[in-house]
Amino acid sequence: MRGLIRSAVLLAAAAAIAPAAAQVPQARYTNPILYADYSDPDVIRVGEDYYMVASSFHLSPGIPVLHSRDLVHWKIIGHVLPRLPFGPLYDMPGPHTLDDTISKPIGGTKYASGVWAPSIRHHDGRFWVYWATPDEGVFMATAADPAGPWSPVTHVIAAEGLEDPCPFWDEDGSAWLVHGRVGAGPLILHRMSPDGTRVLDEGRLIAEDRINLPVLEGPKFIKRGGWYYIFAPIGGVGTGPQVVGRAARITGPYEWRVVLEPGTTPIQGPHQGGYVETPSGQGWFAHFNSTGAFGRIVHLQPVTWQDGWPVMGNPIPNRTAGQPVASYPMPDTGSAPANDRLQDSDEFAGAALGLQWSWNHNPDDSAWSLGERPGWMRLKALPARYLVNARNTLTQVLQGPRSTITTRIDVSAMADGQRAGLTLFGVRPAWIGVVREGGVNRLTISSEGVETPGPVLKDKTVQLRAEVSEGQSVRYSFSIDGRRFTPLGDAFWLARFSWWKGSRPALFSFTRAAADAPRGWIDVDWFRVEVADF
Repeated sequence: MRGLIRSAVLLAAAAAIAPAAAQVPQARYTNPILYADYSDPDVIRVGEDYYMVASSFHLSPGIPVLHSRDLVHWKIIGHVLPRLPFGPLYDMPGPHTLDDTISKPIGGTKYASGVWAPSIRHHDGRFWVYWATPDEGVFMATAADPAGPWSPVTHVIAAEGLEDPCPFWDEDGSAWLVHGRVGAGPLILHRMSPDGTRVLDEGRLIAEDRINLPVLEGPKFIKRGGWYYIFAPIGGVGTGPQVVGRAARITGPYEWRVVLEPGTTPIQGPHQGGYVETPSGQGWFAHFNSTGAFGRIVHLQPVTWQDGWPVMGNPIPNRTAGQPVASYPMPDTGSAPANDRLQDSDEFAGAALGLQWSWNHNPDDSAWSLGERPGWMRLKALPARYLVNARNTLTQVLQGPRSTITTRIDVSAMADGQRAGLTLFGVRPAWIGVVREGGVNRLTISSEGVETPGPVLKDKTVQLRAEVSEGQSVRYSFSIDGRRFTPLGDAFWLARFSWWKGSRPALFSFTRAAADAPRGWIDVDWFRVEVADF
């Protein structure tokens, strides 16, 4: 992405000094446009601005909202959900007993639950986001400004086992909602109240074909040229194509075509996303592709229309579909290539956490602070046996293909039984940190819950580093002086694709001490991320 910005600047400079007749090469972008886990993306345009939402599952705050002017460079502008209001398990309730269960505290968790495949639309001067949680139903929130604040959550359908809703308001004033069922299919269509707050019927089946449309999910409605279209992926998360259904009436019947497939490319699952058109009439499709520990990263495909049907990417001869592009001329949005990029580093100098941060569940706000020591982020230790059942783990999206994450922490207030440090968070993660036992702080490496002690740490502060490779491994190291880093342990595979999410850089602090024992904390001075160009 940075390479694209540099290229665009050089091209602009060349155009300014070149003779009028000279041909200046058109700026291009390279896929993926977001080498980061923004799965199930949906995209809309309002005026000259583009907005994206993505699945956030159990993470809090929920449903990130991203903004772009050129469809390639994006930044986070807010979240729809300040907290997840769907039930007490989203708070990781206790008591968190110190048993030998590595993945689940007493009381339970909601890993992999929460927000699935949101849709964003602009209607009647407002932004609308709909989403489902697999256990609680379909929900909606609305806002005048996509950066927020968003309205309190409306429970549109109270039922288990629903997924991937998308609303549609027709020219005649009627409102509709399509969704799937957990297990990926079939697609159900409801009449909806014009205010978008409730459905008016039990719904009708509009698509089910386990032979030709296996694992049908993620429907997105548009209307174009008098036809109703449903964009939907088939074939499952890791593989499979994108299909589109077309009908003269919203209730069907729908005729289906494959419009994007892997073809001869290494992109094996180019599907599930959102379609958008620029003011000049260009069509574009932003979709995910699954990459294991990096999660489901975002690609952008050009879309052409032939005989009333979309073809995505590079057309494949004698087929209705295209295949993914690796590089392509920049979208004609009317805006120059932007300097926007995903936020990552944080000096913790403000009154609020940066928009890049999400907690592993709703946080206990009494156990963290940006104000108790200004310029530092304080993480107090809450009881847990292992990292994955510790509350208040602070995470952000991992950016690829290579990155270096470094943080500086003050460990002088740690208490016996406490663990704190840096991790790439997911199922059975590895971490580097400090363990305090018997009044001694010791640098420690841990993998899948097994801790290996390292050298005693006599200093108050230490820098911890994680170097992530394109091959999806991480190497941890530490430094006392900030200049020379010493590896601790071997390279580890990143926490695999976990709870529908990629591995996530994270800060943590938890304690194995008895409930009545003193609890300590760490203070985090800064968290810095360097991402390699791709």
